[in-house]
Amino acid sequence: MTKPTKAPAGIADRLFGSSVAFGNNDLWVGGLGDGGVILADSRFVKSDGSIGWKFGWWRIVSGTLTITGRRLDAHGPPPRASVPDGYGSRGFQATGVYFPTEGCWEVTGTVGGSELTFVTFVLRT
Repeated sequence: MTKPTKAPAGIADRLFGSSVAFGNNDLWVGGLGDGGVILADSRFVKSDGSIGWKFGWWRIVSGTLTITGRRLDAHGPPPRASVPDGYGSRGFQATGVYFPTEGCWEVTGTVGGSELTFVTFVLRT
């Protein structure tokens, strides 16, 4: 799992989940959960059984954010991502990711030719 850190001071006050974040020179993501583990209680479990989680992203480079992913510890369908319009081409971008099952997941955000990949473990509590 990716070990989260605090987002840099220049974006920390504007990034959702900045205390458990991960990033590089082009892109940051917040809301990874303590130790990179997402603990989802019943509020996060959807009617189809998927687990929905909000991630905040900070785009240092310009472009439209796309999110992909795959399960690492078993076969299964990929997660679904919601990347709403209205946030411009730089700065903060709210998103939702819907994991079909519990397990170990690799998630990649791509924007402007740059990408950021993290690994998280999703558990229902």
